[in-house]
Amino acid sequence: MNIIIPSDVKFIINNFYNNKYEAYMVGGCVRDSLLGISPKDYDITTSAKPEQTISLFEKTIPTGLKHGTITVLINNNPYEVTTFRTEGTYLDNRRPSSVEFVTNIKEDLSRRDFTINALAYNSNSGLIDYFNGVNDLKNKIIRCVGNPDKRFKEDALRMLRAIRFSCQLSFNIEDSTYNAIKDNYKLIENISFERIRDELCKILISPNASKGLDLLRDTKLLELVLPEVNSLVDFSPKCTNHNRNVFLHTLKVIDNTEDNLILRISALLHDVGKLNTLTPLNNGNFYGFPGHCIEGASMSKKILSKLRFDNDTIKIVSKLIEHHLVLNVNTMPTKYEVKKLLVDVGIANMTLLFNLQRADIKSLDNPKIFLEKVAYTENLTNEIIKNKEPLFIKDLAITGENLISEFNLKPGKIIGDILNFLLDKVLENPELNTKEELLNLAKINFSL
Repeated sequence: MNIIIPSDVKFIINNFYNNKYEAYMVGGCVRDSLLGISPKDYDITTSAKPEQTISLFEKTIPTGLKHGTITVLINNNPYEVTTFRTEGTYLDNRRPSSVEFVTNIKEDLSRRDFTINALAYNSNSGLIDYFNGVNDLKNKIIRCVGNPDKRFKEDALRMLRAIRFSCQLSFNIEDSTYNAIKDNYKLIENISFERIRDELCKILISPNASKGLDLLRDTKLLELVLPEVNSLVDFSPKCTNHNRNVFLHTLKVIDNTEDNLILRISALLHDVGKLNTLTPLNNGNFYGFPGHCIEGASMSKKILSKLRFDNDTIKIVSKLIEHHLVLNVNTMPTKYEVKKLLVDVGIANMTLLFNLQRADIKSLDNPKIFLEKVAYTENLTNEIIKNKEPLFIKDLAITGENLISEFNLKPGKIIGDILNFLLDKVLENPELNTKEELLNLAKINFSL
Protein backbone atom coordinates (compact mmCIF):
# COMPACT_ATOMS: atom_id res chain seq x y z
CA MET A 1 0.00 0.00 0.00
CA ASN A 2 1.41 3.35 -1.06
CA ILE A 3 -0.80 6.27 -0.04
CA ILE A 4 0.88 9.63 -0.39
CA ILE A 5 -0.50 12.51 1.66
CA PRO A 6 0.15 15.87 -0.07
CA SER A 7 1.89 18.46 2.08
CA ASP A 8 -1.22 20.69 2.36
CA VAL A 9 -3.39 17.76 3.47
CA LYS A 10 -0.70 16.61 5.89
CA PHE A 11 -0.59 20.13 7.37
CA ILE A 12 -4.38 20.13 7.91
CA ILE A 13 -4.42 16.67 9.51
CA ASN A 14 -1.42 17.43 11.73
CA ASN A 15 -3.00 20.69 12.84
CA PHE A 16 -6.05 18.80 14.06
CA TYR A 17 -3.94 16.22 15.91
CA ASN A 18 -1.80 18.94 17.48
CA ASN A 19 -5.05 20.32 18.91
CA LYS A 20 -6.32 16.96 20.22
CA TYR A 21 -8.71 16.16 17.34
CA GLU A 22 -8.76 13.25 14.91
CA ALA A 23 -8.62 13.83 11.15
CA TYR A 24 -8.35 11.64 8.07
CA MET A 25 -8.28 11.97 4.32
CA VAL A 26 -11.42 10.16 3.26
CA GLY A 27 -13.44 8.75 0.37
CA GLY A 28 -12.44 9.04 -3.27
CA CYS A 29 -8.90 10.26 -2.66
CA VAL A 30 -8.13 7.15 -0.57
CA ARG A 31 -9.84 4.89 -3.10
CA ASP A 32 -7.93 6.38 -6.03
CA SER A 33 -4.62 6.26 -4.16
CA LEU A 34 -5.09 2.53 -3.53
CA LEU A 35 -5.88 2.05 -7.23
CA GLY A 36 -2.76 3.94 -8.28
CA ILE A 37 -4.81 6.82 -9.67
CA SER A 38 -3.80 10.40 -8.90
CA PRO A 39 -6.68 11.91 -6.86
CA LYS A 40 -8.35 14.98 -8.35
CA ASP A 41 -9.14 16.41 -4.93
CA TYR A 42 -8.78 15.57 -1.26
CA ASP A 43 -11.59 15.52 1.28
CA ILE A 44 -10.87 15.46 4.99
CA THR A 45 -13.08 14.31 7.87
CA THR A 46 -12.48 15.27 11.48
CA SER A 47 -13.83 14.90 15.02
CA ALA A 48 -13.62 18.69 15.39
CA LYS A 49 -16.87 20.65 15.20
CA PRO A 50 -17.20 23.22 12.38
CA GLU A 51 -16.60 26.16 14.73
CA GLN A 52 -13.43 24.50 16.00
CA THR A 53 -12.21 23.91 12.43
CA ILE A 54 -12.73 27.60 11.66
CA SER A 55 -10.73 28.60 14.72
CA LEU A 56 -7.78 26.37 13.80
CA PHE A 57 -7.09 27.76 10.33
CA GLU A 58 -6.31 31.21 9.04
CA LYS A 59 -8.49 31.10 5.90
CA THR A 60 -11.79 29.22 5.84
CA ILE A 61 -15.12 29.40 4.03
CA PRO A 62 -18.29 28.09 5.73
CA THR A 63 -19.50 26.33 2.57
CA GLY A 64 -21.80 23.90 4.38
CA LEU A 65 -21.84 24.92 8.01
CA LYS A 66 -25.23 23.30 8.69
CA HIS A 67 -23.91 19.94 7.48
CA GLY A 68 -20.51 20.32 9.09
CA THR A 69 -18.48 21.24 5.99
CA ILE A 70 -15.86 23.98 6.04
CA THR A 71 -13.58 24.78 3.11
CA VAL A 72 -10.04 25.33 4.37
CA LEU A 73 -7.71 27.32 2.12
CA ILE A 74 -4.05 26.33 2.21
CA ASN A 75 -1.72 28.04 -0.28
CA ASN A 76 -4.88 29.20 -2.09
CA ASN A 77 -5.94 25.56 -2.59
CA PRO A 78 -9.42 24.61 -1.24
CA TYR A 79 -9.93 21.50 0.89
CA GLU A 80 -13.33 20.38 2.15
CA VAL A 81 -13.20 19.47 5.84
CA THR A 82 -16.32 17.82 7.29
CA THR A 83 -17.07 16.89 10.89
CA PHE A 84 -17.79 13.21 11.63
CA ARG A 85 -21.56 12.93 11.35
CA THR A 86 -24.58 10.69 11.11
CA GLU A 87 -27.66 11.63 9.13
CA GLY A 88 -31.33 11.77 10.02
CA THR A 89 -34.29 10.61 7.93
CA TYR A 90 -34.13 11.38 4.21
CA LEU A 91 -37.35 13.11 3.23
CA ASP A 92 -36.81 13.56 -0.52
CA ASN A 93 -34.52 10.65 -1.53
CA ARG A 94 -31.70 13.15 -1.74
CA ARG A 95 -30.97 15.12 1.43
CA PRO A 96 -31.12 14.23 5.12
CA SER A 97 -33.62 16.12 7.24
CA SER A 98 -30.88 16.64 9.82
CA VAL A 99 -27.31 15.72 10.68
CA GLU A 100 -25.80 14.87 14.04
CA PHE A 101 -22.12 15.41 14.72
CA VAL A 102 -20.37 12.41 16.27
CA THR A 103 -16.86 11.64 17.49
CA ASN A 104 -16.54 8.14 16.04
CA ILE A 105 -15.04 7.70 12.55
CA LYS A 106 -16.88 4.38 12.10
CA GLU A 107 -20.26 6.07 12.50
CA ASP A 108 -19.27 8.59 9.85
CA LEU A 109 -18.06 5.96 7.37
CA SER A 110 -21.18 3.85 7.87
CA ARG A 111 -23.37 6.53 6.24
CA ARG A 112 -21.38 6.58 2.99
CA ASP A 113 -22.59 5.13 -0.30
CA PHE A 114 -20.18 2.36 -1.36
CA THR A 115 -17.56 0.33 0.46
CA ILE A 116 -14.80 1.58 -1.84
CA ASN A 117 -15.68 5.14 -0.78
CA ALA A 118 -15.93 4.32 2.94
CA LEU A 119 -12.16 4.37 3.42
CA ALA A 120 -10.15 6.76 5.59
CA TYR A 121 -6.42 7.22 6.06
CA ASN A 122 -3.83 9.14 7.99
CA SER A 123 -0.24 8.39 8.88
CA ASN A 124 -1.11 7.95 12.59
CA SER A 125 -3.81 5.27 12.29
CA GLY A 126 -3.08 3.95 8.82
CA LEU A 127 -5.93 2.72 6.64
CA ILE A 128 -9.41 2.59 8.20
CA ASP A 129 -11.60 0.01 6.44
CA TYR A 130 -14.60 -1.20 8.45
CA PHE A 131 -16.64 -2.41 5.44
CA ASN A 132 -14.12 -4.44 3.43
CA GLY A 133 -13.68 -1.73 0.83
CA VAL A 134 -10.12 -2.83 0.09
CA ASN A 135 -11.35 -6.34 -0.65
CA ASP A 136 -13.98 -4.93 -3.02
CA LEU A 137 -11.30 -2.85 -4.72
CA LYS A 138 -9.21 -5.97 -5.26
CA ASN A 139 -12.22 -7.87 -6.63
CA LYS A 140 -13.41 -4.88 -8.68
CA ILE A 141 -16.83 -4.72 -7.01
CA ILE A 142 -19.25 -1.84 -6.43
CA ARG A 143 -21.14 -2.66 -3.23
CA CYS A 144 -23.29 -0.47 -1.00
CA VAL A 145 -22.31 0.10 2.62
CA GLY A 146 -24.90 -1.84 4.62
CA ASN A 147 -28.39 -2.30 3.19
CA PRO A 148 -28.44 -1.20 -0.49
CA ASP A 149 -32.21 -0.66 -0.47
CA LYS A 150 -31.79 1.78 2.41
CA ARG A 151 -28.82 3.51 0.76
CA PHE A 152 -30.77 4.19 -2.46
CA LYS A 153 -33.90 5.30 -0.64
CA GLU A 154 -31.72 7.77 1.28
CA ASP A 155 -30.19 9.20 -1.88
CA ALA A 156 -31.54 8.03 -5.24
CA LEU A 157 -28.64 9.64 -7.10
CA ARG A 158 -26.49 6.81 -5.72
CA MET A 159 -28.09 4.51 -8.32
CA LEU A 160 -26.52 6.55 -11.10
CA ARG A 161 -23.30 6.84 -9.12
CA ALA A 162 -23.07 3.05 -8.84
CA ILE A 163 -23.31 2.74 -12.62
CA ARG A 164 -20.91 5.64 -13.10
CA PHE A 165 -18.24 4.12 -10.84
CA SER A 166 -18.74 0.78 -12.58
CA CYS A 167 -17.99 2.48 -15.92
CA GLN A 168 -15.12 4.64 -14.72
CA LEU A 169 -13.31 1.87 -12.85
CA SER A 170 -14.37 -1.10 -15.01
CA PHE A 171 -15.90 -2.71 -11.90
CA ASN A 172 -18.97 -4.95 -11.65
CA ILE A 173 -21.95 -4.01 -9.48
CA GLU A 174 -22.55 -6.58 -6.74
CA ASP A 175 -25.85 -8.49 -7.16
CA SER A 176 -27.80 -7.19 -4.15
CA THR A 177 -26.72 -3.64 -4.97
CA TYR A 178 -27.75 -4.06 -8.60
CA ASN A 179 -31.10 -5.61 -7.71
CA ALA A 180 -31.78 -2.74 -5.33
CA ILE A 181 -31.26 -0.31 -8.24
CA LYS A 182 -33.85 -2.25 -10.24
CA ASP A 183 -36.26 -2.17 -7.31
CA ASN A 184 -35.85 1.55 -6.65
CA TYR A 185 -35.32 2.99 -10.16
CA LYS A 186 -38.46 5.16 -10.01
CA LEU A 187 -36.92 7.18 -7.17
CA ILE A 188 -34.64 8.86 -9.73
CA GLU A 189 -37.62 11.08 -10.56
CA ASN A 190 -36.99 12.86 -7.25
CA ILE A 191 -33.49 13.93 -8.31
CA SER A 192 -32.80 17.26 -10.03
CA PHE A 193 -31.99 17.27 -13.73
CA GLU A 194 -28.70 19.04 -13.00
CA ARG A 195 -27.44 16.19 -10.81
CA ILE A 196 -28.65 13.56 -13.28
CA ARG A 197 -26.87 15.45 -16.07
CA ASP A 198 -23.58 15.48 -14.17
CA GLU A 199 -23.65 11.71 -13.64
CA LEU A 200 -24.64 11.06 -17.25
CA CYS A 201 -21.72 13.15 -18.46
CA LYS A 202 -19.30 11.16 -16.32
CA ILE A 203 -20.75 7.91 -17.66
CA LEU A 204 -20.46 9.14 -21.25
CA ILE A 205 -16.78 10.06 -21.02
CA SER A 206 -15.84 6.92 -19.10
CA PRO A 207 -13.94 4.02 -20.73
CA ASN A 208 -17.17 1.97 -20.65
CA ALA A 209 -19.81 4.43 -21.80
CA SER A 210 -21.84 1.94 -23.84
CA LYS A 211 -21.82 -0.49 -20.91
CA GLY A 212 -23.17 2.29 -18.70
CA LEU A 213 -26.03 3.02 -21.08
CA ASP A 214 -26.88 -0.66 -21.28
CA LEU A 215 -26.94 -0.82 -17.48
CA LEU A 216 -29.26 2.20 -17.47
CA ARG A 217 -31.49 0.35 -19.93
CA ASP A 218 -31.48 -2.89 -17.94
CA THR A 219 -32.30 -1.17 -14.64
CA LYS A 220 -35.05 0.92 -16.32
CA LEU A 221 -33.33 4.15 -15.30
CA LEU A 222 -32.94 5.00 -18.99
CA GLU A 223 -36.69 5.18 -19.58
CA LEU A 224 -36.93 7.89 -16.91
CA VAL A 225 -33.67 9.73 -17.52
CA LEU A 226 -33.56 9.61 -21.34
CA PRO A 227 -36.92 8.30 -22.61
CA GLU A 228 -36.12 9.40 -26.17
CA VAL A 229 -33.08 7.14 -26.24
CA ASN A 230 -34.93 4.35 -24.45
CA SER A 231 -37.54 4.40 -27.24
CA LEU A 232 -34.81 3.15 -29.60
CA VAL A 233 -34.41 -0.07 -27.60
CA ASP A 234 -35.64 -3.00 -29.76
CA PHE A 235 -36.38 -0.55 -32.60
CA SER A 236 -35.16 -2.55 -35.63
CA PRO A 237 -37.01 -1.40 -38.76
CA LYS A 238 -36.22 -3.19 -42.02
CA CYS A 239 -34.36 -0.66 -44.15
CA THR A 240 -32.86 -0.64 -47.62
CA ASN A 241 -29.28 -0.18 -46.36
CA HIS A 242 -29.37 -1.87 -42.93
CA ASN A 243 -31.56 -3.86 -40.54
CA ARG A 244 -29.78 -2.96 -37.32
CA ASN A 245 -31.23 -2.34 -33.91
CA VAL A 246 -31.02 1.45 -33.49
CA PHE A 247 -30.16 1.35 -29.77
CA LEU A 248 -27.37 -1.19 -30.28
CA HIS A 249 -26.15 0.88 -33.23
CA THR A 250 -26.08 3.95 -30.98
CA LEU A 251 -23.92 2.07 -28.46
CA LYS A 252 -21.55 1.05 -31.24
CA VAL A 253 -21.25 4.65 -32.47
CA ILE A 254 -20.42 5.77 -28.93
CA ASP A 255 -17.75 3.05 -28.76
CA ASN A 256 -16.30 4.39 -32.03
CA THR A 257 -15.85 7.93 -30.68
CA GLU A 258 -13.13 9.55 -28.61
CA ASP A 259 -13.94 10.42 -24.97
CA ASN A 260 -14.93 13.98 -25.84
CA LEU A 261 -18.15 14.97 -24.06
CA ILE A 262 -19.68 16.94 -26.96
CA LEU A 263 -18.89 14.07 -29.32
CA ARG A 264 -20.29 11.42 -26.98
CA ILE A 265 -23.52 13.38 -26.40
CA SER A 266 -23.89 13.81 -30.16
CA ALA A 267 -23.31 10.08 -30.72
CA LEU A 268 -25.87 9.25 -28.02
CA LEU A 269 -28.57 11.42 -29.62
CA HIS A 270 -27.64 11.24 -33.30
CA ASP A 271 -30.50 8.90 -34.26
CA VAL A 272 -33.23 9.92 -31.81
CA GLY A 273 -35.16 11.42 -34.74
CA LYS A 274 -35.58 8.08 -36.51
CA LEU A 275 -38.68 6.92 -34.67
CA ASN A 276 -40.60 10.12 -35.49
CA THR A 277 -39.59 10.02 -39.17
CA LEU A 278 -40.15 6.32 -39.87
CA THR A 279 -41.67 6.15 -43.37
CA PRO A 280 -42.82 3.02 -45.29
CA LEU A 281 -41.11 2.43 -48.64
CA ASN A 282 -41.80 -0.08 -51.46
CA ASN A 283 -45.35 -0.81 -50.38
CA GLY A 284 -44.36 -1.15 -46.75
CA ASN A 285 -41.65 -3.81 -47.21
CA PHE A 286 -38.89 -1.39 -46.21
CA TYR A 287 -38.63 1.83 -44.22
CA GLY A 288 -36.69 5.06 -44.42
CA PHE A 289 -36.16 8.05 -42.11
CA PRO A 290 -36.45 11.18 -44.29
CA GLY A 291 -35.39 14.26 -42.36
CA HIS A 292 -34.34 12.33 -39.26
CA CYS A 293 -31.23 14.51 -38.90
CA ILE A 294 -33.34 17.68 -38.72
CA GLU A 295 -35.80 16.01 -36.36
CA GLY A 296 -32.95 14.66 -34.23
CA ALA A 297 -31.35 18.11 -34.02
CA SER A 298 -34.66 19.59 -32.87
CA MET A 299 -35.24 16.82 -30.33
CA SER A 300 -31.70 17.12 -28.97
CA LYS A 301 -32.29 20.78 -28.13
CA LYS A 302 -35.31 19.85 -26.00
CA ILE A 303 -33.57 16.86 -24.36
CA LEU A 304 -30.46 18.83 -23.43
CA SER A 305 -32.45 21.85 -22.28
CA LYS A 306 -34.44 19.60 -19.93
CA LEU A 307 -31.15 18.30 -18.52
CA ARG A 308 -30.00 21.90 -18.00
CA PHE A 309 -27.05 21.82 -20.40
CA ASP A 310 -25.53 25.17 -21.32
CA ASN A 311 -26.58 26.90 -24.53
CA ASP A 312 -23.23 26.43 -26.29
CA THR A 313 -23.34 22.65 -25.78
CA ILE A 314 -26.93 22.51 -27.01
CA LYS A 315 -26.10 24.55 -30.11
CA ILE A 316 -23.03 22.52 -31.07
CA VAL A 317 -24.63 19.11 -30.45
CA SER A 318 -27.72 19.99 -32.47
CA LYS A 319 -25.57 21.16 -35.40
CA LEU A 320 -23.47 18.00 -35.35
CA ILE A 321 -26.60 15.85 -35.36
CA GLU A 322 -28.17 17.91 -38.13
CA HIS A 323 -25.17 17.28 -40.41
CA HIS A 324 -24.01 13.81 -39.29
CA LEU A 325 -25.47 11.83 -42.18
CA VAL A 326 -23.25 11.12 -45.22
CA LEU A 327 -25.21 10.36 -48.40
CA ASN A 328 -24.74 10.33 -52.19
CA VAL A 329 -21.28 8.79 -52.06
CA ASN A 330 -20.98 8.91 -55.85
CA THR A 331 -21.07 12.72 -55.77
CA MET A 332 -18.43 14.71 -53.92
CA PRO A 333 -19.30 18.11 -52.41
CA THR A 334 -18.31 21.31 -54.17
CA LYS A 335 -16.13 23.89 -52.47
CA TYR A 336 -19.19 26.13 -52.14
CA GLU A 337 -21.12 23.37 -50.35
CA VAL A 338 -18.24 22.74 -47.97
CA LYS A 339 -18.00 26.45 -47.19
CA LYS A 340 -21.73 26.56 -46.41
CA LEU A 341 -21.21 23.58 -44.08
CA LEU A 342 -18.26 25.33 -42.43
CA VAL A 343 -20.31 28.45 -41.82
CA ASP A 344 -23.24 26.52 -40.40
CA VAL A 345 -21.31 24.12 -38.16
CA GLY A 346 -18.43 26.44 -37.25
CA ILE A 347 -14.74 25.99 -37.98
CA ALA A 348 -13.96 24.87 -34.42
CA ASN A 349 -16.54 22.07 -34.63
CA MET A 350 -15.66 20.52 -37.97
CA THR A 351 -13.25 17.97 -36.47
CA LEU A 352 -16.03 16.82 -34.14
CA LEU A 353 -18.40 16.48 -37.10
CA PHE A 354 -15.96 14.35 -39.08
CA ASN A 355 -15.33 12.18 -36.01
CA LEU A 356 -19.07 11.68 -35.51
CA GLN A 357 -19.56 10.84 -39.18
CA ARG A 358 -16.76 8.29 -39.09
CA ALA A 359 -18.05 6.72 -35.89
CA ASP A 360 -21.50 6.35 -37.48
CA ILE A 361 -20.15 5.03 -40.78
CA LYS A 362 -17.89 2.42 -39.17
CA SER A 363 -21.00 0.55 -38.03
CA LEU A 364 -22.09 0.00 -41.65
CA ASP A 365 -21.50 -3.23 -43.56
CA ASN A 366 -19.54 -1.41 -46.27
CA PRO A 367 -18.07 1.77 -44.76
CA LYS A 368 -15.19 2.34 -47.21
CA ILE A 369 -16.94 4.49 -49.81
CA PHE A 370 -18.62 6.59 -47.13
CA LEU A 371 -15.30 7.10 -45.32
CA GLU A 372 -13.75 8.22 -48.59
CA LYS A 373 -16.35 10.98 -48.92
CA VAL A 374 -15.67 12.15 -45.35
CA ALA A 375 -11.92 12.22 -46.10
CA TYR A 376 -12.52 14.24 -49.28
CA THR A 377 -14.70 16.75 -47.43
CA GLU A 378 -12.18 17.03 -44.61
CA ASN A 379 -9.30 17.69 -47.02
CA LEU A 380 -11.33 20.37 -48.79
CA THR A 381 -12.19 21.91 -45.43
CA ASN A 382 -8.53 22.04 -44.42
CA GLU A 383 -7.61 23.63 -47.74
CA ILE A 384 -10.25 26.35 -47.34
CA ILE A 385 -9.10 27.13 -43.81
CA LYS A 386 -5.40 27.06 -44.74
CA ASN A 387 -5.97 29.48 -47.62
CA LYS A 388 -8.01 31.77 -45.33
CA GLU A 389 -10.81 31.98 -47.88
CA PRO A 390 -13.63 34.36 -46.84
CA LEU A 391 -16.40 32.57 -44.92
CA PHE A 392 -18.14 35.17 -42.81
CA ILE A 393 -19.53 38.70 -43.20
CA LYS A 394 -16.51 40.04 -41.31
CA ASP A 395 -14.32 38.65 -44.12
CA LEU A 396 -16.05 40.73 -46.82
CA ALA A 397 -14.16 43.60 -48.44
CA ILE A 398 -16.98 45.97 -47.51
CA THR A 399 -18.95 46.73 -44.35
CA GLY A 400 -22.44 47.90 -43.55
CA GLU A 401 -21.06 51.40 -43.14
CA ASN A 402 -19.76 51.28 -46.74
CA LEU A 403 -23.25 50.39 -48.00
CA ILE A 404 -24.87 53.14 -45.95
CA SER A 405 -22.52 55.85 -47.20
CA GLU A 406 -22.35 54.64 -50.82
CA PHE A 407 -26.10 54.25 -51.39
CA ASN A 408 -27.43 56.71 -48.80
CA LEU A 409 -29.21 53.90 -46.92
CA LYS A 410 -30.53 53.91 -43.39
CA PRO A 411 -29.37 51.28 -40.89
CA GLY A 412 -31.80 48.36 -40.75
CA LYS A 413 -32.70 44.94 -42.06
CA ILE A 414 -31.79 45.85 -45.65
CA ILE A 415 -28.12 46.15 -44.70
CA GLY A 416 -28.06 42.60 -43.30
CA ASP A 417 -29.91 41.26 -46.34
CA ILE A 418 -27.37 42.82 -48.70
CA LEU A 419 -24.35 41.58 -46.75
CA ASN A 420 -25.72 38.03 -46.54
CA PHE A 421 -26.41 38.06 -50.28
CA LEU A 422 -22.89 39.29 -51.01
CA LEU A 423 -21.37 36.70 -48.69
CA ASP A 424 -23.16 33.91 -50.53
CA LYS A 425 -21.74 35.19 -53.83
CA VAL A 426 -18.24 35.35 -52.34
CA LEU A 427 -18.52 31.83 -50.93
CA GLU A 428 -19.20 30.67 -54.48
CA ASN A 429 -16.52 32.86 -56.04
CA PRO A 430 -13.87 34.39 -53.72
CA GLU A 431 -12.55 36.55 -56.56
CA LEU A 432 -15.62 38.75 -56.17
CA ASN A 433 -14.40 39.87 -52.75
CA THR A 434 -13.29 43.36 -53.67
CA LYS A 435 -14.98 46.58 -52.63
CA GLU A 436 -15.72 47.56 -56.23
CA GLU A 437 -17.23 44.18 -57.21
CA LEU A 438 -19.36 43.93 -54.10
CA LEU A 439 -20.76 47.45 -54.38
CA ASN A 440 -21.62 46.74 -58.00
CA LEU A 441 -23.36 43.46 -57.07
CA ALA A 442 -25.35 45.25 -54.37
CA LYS A 443 -26.37 48.01 -56.78
CA ILE A 444 -27.54 45.61 -59.50
CA ASN A 445 -29.36 43.07 -57.33
CA PHE A 446 -31.02 45.49 -54.93
CA SER A 447 -31.77 48.27 -57.42
CA LEU A 448 -29.79 50.84 -55.45
